[in-house]
Amino acid sequence: MLLIFGIFIGMGLSLQTLINSRLRSYSESPFIASLISFSIGTLFLSLLLWFYPHSSDISLNQLSSFPYWVWIGGALGVVALTTNILLFPYLGGLQTAIMPILGQIIMGLIIDQFGWFNSPVHPINGIKFFGIILVLSGIFCAVILPELRQLIRSSNQQTKMIWLWRSLGIIAGMLSATQASVNGELGRLLHSPLQAAWVSFSVGTLILLLWVIYQGKLPKLRQLPVHNMPIWVWTGGLLGGIFVFGCSLLVPQIGTGQTVIATLLGMIIGGLIIDHFAILNAPQRKIKPIQLLGILILLTGVMFIRYYG
Repeated sequence: MLLIFGIFIGMGLSLQTLINSRLRSYSESPFIASLISFSIGTLFLSLLLWFYPHSSDISLNQLSSFPYWVWIGGALGVVALTTNILLFPYLGGLQTAIMPILGQIIMGLIIDQFGWFNSPVHPINGIKFFGIILVLSGIFCAVILPELRQLIRSSNQQTKMIWLWRSLGIIAGMLSATQASVNGELGRLLHSPLQAAWVSFSVGTLILLLWVIYQGKLPKLRQLPVHNMPIWVWTGGLLGGIFVFGCSLLVPQIGTGQTVIATLLGMIIGGLIIDHFAILNAPQRKIKPIQLLGILILLTGVMFIRYYG
């Protein structure tokens, strides 16, 4: 049951990207869409903290002794979320899920190799290297092969642009993996993963609010056509908050490895469903058998890296 829950919250994260992308079309700004999403996520986590209070008994002196980088999770989350909002119209649900996953794996391996952010050191070995080869092969099958003919016919400019968006997706995934490690260390210091998630969302909300004010786009927030907007466009932040809270529940129960596998599987399934069935009027991209094979190879590679590495 816990693994199924992990898959569902991963699917929710794919849906969040689609919802926030649609919210952007109403707000005419990815930063306003991100601000709304972060604000709703912060409110949700605040309610959870109210229902499940946790006293960490940490003084201000102790807080000031924390390494400075434990407070940057919110900033990393802002960049990752806003990038995903920008990616979705160009890459679709599946690639917007897969390219950040590649970035997460790359950054996760680097963090494990060098023990960054006070993480345990887990050097790359032969099994992990084999897993990396499988992941890259899976992405080649799922992303490159289905579009090979189109890429050959496309102009160099079109090809460069699509690879620019894919590269941004990889970078967003690397930032997301860094955020997870930073928030994990903050949760350890605060003795509460939920409080760490709340801090991350709150910092992200504050950064986005200041940026929107700086850009002079705050009036656009008041001009949103609220009465013409479907209620589901407000649920992106809720799905993000549920994902963060769900991961904080799952990791102590089933471990980090199984949590990562379950949520990544959910993200990919969610991306497949969104693309294939054009959920919420998303552009339809029919899934091909070679893509399913690629996803299976990718997930096998992730399992080798996480379980056997």
